[in-house]
Amino acid sequence: MMKDAVFAQLKTAMKEKNALAKGVLTLVKAALDAAEKEKGSALTEAEEIAVINREVKQTNQALDGAKQANRQDLIEKEQAKLALLKSFLPKQLSEPEIEAALREAGVAPGMNMGDAMKIAKPLLSGKAEGATISKMVKILIS
Repeated sequence: MMKDAVFAQLKTAMKEKNALAKGVLTLVKAALDAAEKEKGSALTEAEEIAVINREVKQTNQALDGAKQANRQDLIEKEQAKLALLKSFLPKQLSEPEIEAALREAGVAPGMNMGDAMKIAKPLLSGKAEGATISKMVKILIS
C-alpha cells in the first residue's frame, strides 16, 4: 500500500528534520486518509495513484504561478515537492511508448477526440500525465 510507504517516509523526514519532505508527506497522507474515509474502505492502488496525481497537478499549477511571478525561491520549493510526489507514481511512459499503446488500443486518424480519449484515459491512467495523453491523442487522430 502506498499509504504505508508515505507514512514510513514521513517518519524518516521527521527524524531527519526535513521540513519540506515532512510538509509534503503530511499533505499526501492527509489526502489519502480523506479519500479512504470518503470511500468508506481501503483505497485500491489505482485510487491511490489518482490522489497522488491530483497533488502533482496542484503542484504543477503552483510551479507555473511561481514561474510567472519570477519567484526563484518558490520555484525551487515546488520542484522539490514535485520530485517527491512523483517518486510515489509508477514509471511514467515516454511519448513514443504512449503513441504505441494508443495505436495498439485502436486510436487512429479521423477518430473523434472524445472517443479517442475514452480509450486513452483508462488505458494510460497513472502511467502518463493527462496533458501528455491529450497531446499524443491529438497527434494520432489528425
